[in-house]
Amino acid sequence: MLKKEDFVYFGKFLKPHGTKGEIGLQGDTFALGEGCDFVACDIDGILVPFFFESVRPKNDTLIVKVERMESAEEVRYLTNREAFIPRKWVEESEEVSLGYFIGFTATDKTLGHIGEIVDIDDSTINTLFVVEKDGEEILIPAQEELIADIDHDGQSILFDLPQGLVSL
Repeated sequence: MLKKEDFVYFGKFLKPHGTKGEIGLQGDTFALGEGCDFVACDIDGILVPFFFESVRPKNDTLIVKVERMESAEEVRYLTNREAFIPRKWVEESEEVSLGYFIGFTATDKTLGHIGEIVDIDDSTINTLFVVEKDGEEILIPAQEELIADIDHDGQSILFDLPQGLVSL
């Protein structure tokens, strides 16, 4: 059985492409690596794998042919579903996007526990981690010099934040 903690958000399925069981797959966080031959979708609380027969790039999306789905009607079932990939594939890749850190715990060297990273705000030139603590949002600049350590297994980021930044 696939465990949710072993997977990270990749993106979502778009609409069917053509009539032969192909569908668009938009990656929001990082590129699929060479060894990635499936994504998993949360279906009624259970991660279900969907294996690829083929994958080809088209502009900024992927067109995938899903095994055992032979028509547009069959793959339409996947439209708008979130797709997850195994965490081990991300950790082995050279680059990860900030979306990878959603769900990580944010901690500061001085303040201790800050909260959980729930989103990435890239609507301005300064990209921010959106951290939720006790129902409130705290914004932390997503800058390498503020990150002291990343624990991928423990899903946490240790920040070294300037005094007063969290209270702004």
